[in-house]
Parts: sequence; C-alpha cells; structure tokens
Amino acid sequence: MHVALLVPGPLATISGGYVYDRAIIDGLRQAGHTVRVFELAGRHPWPDETALSSARAAWAQLAGDSIPVIDGLGLPAFAPLARELAGRRTVALIHHPTALEPGQTDAVRAELRASERKLLPLLARVIVTSTDTAERLVAEFDVARERLAVVEPGTADAPRSVGSGGPGCAILSVAVLTPRKGHDLLLRALARLFDLEWSLTIAGSARDRAYAENLHALAAQLGIEARVRFAGAVVADELETLWRNADLFALATQYEGYGMAIAEALKRGLPVVITAGGAAGTLVPPDGGVVCPVGDEEVLSKSLRRLIFDAGLRRDMADVAWASGRTLPHWHEQARRFAGALA
Repeated sequence: MHVALLVPGPLATISGGYVYDRAIIDGLRQAGHTVRVFELAGRHPWPDETALSSARAAWAQLAGDSIPVIDGLGLPAFAPLARELAGRRTVALIHHPTALEPGQTDAVRAELRASERKLLPLLARVIVTSTDTAERLVAEFDVARERLAVVEPGTADAPRSVGSGGPGCAILSVAVLTPRKGHDLLLRALARLFDLEWSLTIAGSARDRAYAENLHALAAQLGIEARVRFAGAVVADELETLWRNADLFALATQYEGYGMAIAEALKRGLPVVITAGGAAGTLVPPDGGVVCPVGDEEVLSKSLRRLIFDAGLRRDMADVAWASGRTLPHWHEQARRFAGALA
C-alpha cells in the first residue's frame, strides 16, 4: 500500500497529534507499506495564501496509486480542491474538528466549521482518534457513520513513575500552551492551595506565544511563580525524567479528541486530576484519578488539595492507574488498525 500523508509541517512538532502521526508512519513502514510525507507550509488550520498554495502543490505531486491522508489541521487548506478530493480515495485523519478549537473568534470558528462540513462528507474515509470525535462528526458535520473508523492512539512501553520522594507533591502537566489546554485555570486552582507544599512543571511548546506570555504573567500575579516551572518543548530524555519524578498529573483541558498525555500518565502509573473536556474523562478509571467539570476552578482546586495533602491516597490511585495503563493498546496494534481502515 502506498500512502501520502499531508500534514501541516514540520512533522517533528511536539504535540499529541504529531506524535500520533509519527507513530502511525513508523508502524505502517515497519509493516511494509510505503509512506511519503508532505509537510504543508503556511498557517493552519485557518489557511493563509501560503497554506493554500502549499496544499495545491502537494496535491499535484501525489502519485496516482497513493492514498492521500490529510491531517485534520491541514484539511481547511484543501477547500479549493474539494472536487479533486472527492474524485479519488481521499482520507482525513481527524484528531478533533478544528471548528471546536477554543480561543478563536466566532467568525474564524464559523469559517472552519463551514469548511469541514463541506469537505468531510466528500471523503472516502474519515479516521478519528476517539469514539467521542466520531459521534461529533456524525451529529454536527454530516459524516456518514459507515465512512468513519476509530483508531485510538497507542502507547509505548514505559517504566513506572517513582515520584519525587518529597517533601511536597511534584505535579506535571504535559500540553502545548494554547487556551484549549486550560493552563490558566490550573494555575488559579493551585494558587488557592497556598497552605500546601507543591510544585508544578508545565512541559509544552508555546504554540500561542501571547497566551504563553500571559501564563507567565498570571503566575507572577498569583504569587506562585517560584512554584511553577515552564519547561517548554523538552527533548525526550528530559521529558522522561519529568515523568519519572512526578507524583501527580494535572490537566484542565477544555476539549480533547482523545487525551494522549493522560494515557501516558496512566501508562506510567501516575494518578491524574483532569477536567472532562471531550474524550479526556473517558480514559480515567474509577479510583485512578479525579475528573472535574470543565472550567470549574473550585472543584479542580478541591480535588488537587485532596491528592496533594494525602500521599497515601495518591499511592492507592497510582496502583489503579498503573493497572489501567497496562490495558492500553500499543502503537504497533494501532498501526495495524490504521492500515486496515485504509484498505
């Protein structure tokens, strides 16, 4: 099988969606399939002229026997090519619809929604990373259920986190710095816990620079800047160290198509405190973490207080998280499923 993956470049970008893309590419290649990657230039998902030109150029280079797979972030750039997309066996890989991305103006979101509602029903296949996203596409984007395939992210084998050793609780949050990930809410929730000993490390690239700068300012305003470390886009070895030494994972996300960082935390036996944005809450087993309402600072703060204060409760939840993590699928299994969805 010959596959052409068209993705807003660079493919090496550090985020859950790109981790998924890279892992599936590796799995397909290891299974003997040919994968050619086209890194699309320009601004995505609300495309500028550079993005539109890059999409046209990439489409013109596709081999006749290849199956085009367009990463959902890049799909709006192909709107002028709607007829061409419908004329061959085109597949979209949707981590979550771009129209659902918080932090954009109503006009931008409406434009993205119109583009996705136009393009998605035309495609031969739409692969999504969770059943939650699949249901949203059927209900809101007119995608026929029989054209959908769910291929959840996989996980790699990973050692169990050993924790910080105390004193206090070392909290880790792994997510790119964008409004959707809710870092501002997490900072406000933790700032209420001035009487407890805790530290927070946020690992993630500053995709939205203005938002990232505001987060630094917010930490200072709340008087917790000494407790918060913005680690940025960390390399693999550094991230491994952060996972190993963490006591608790936290994420106040507004929406997740799946929640790969949450799955990673469970894989490593870390208890989690998260908000139930999109599919995120479905990953957390009972007694393996706490799932809070989206946007509820008070409930999030109280949940964090309970786990920061009670190390014994964290240990019990860590055991449940570790057992749950053992049941998560491996990447090689998901690559096989992805290939089956393309066949």
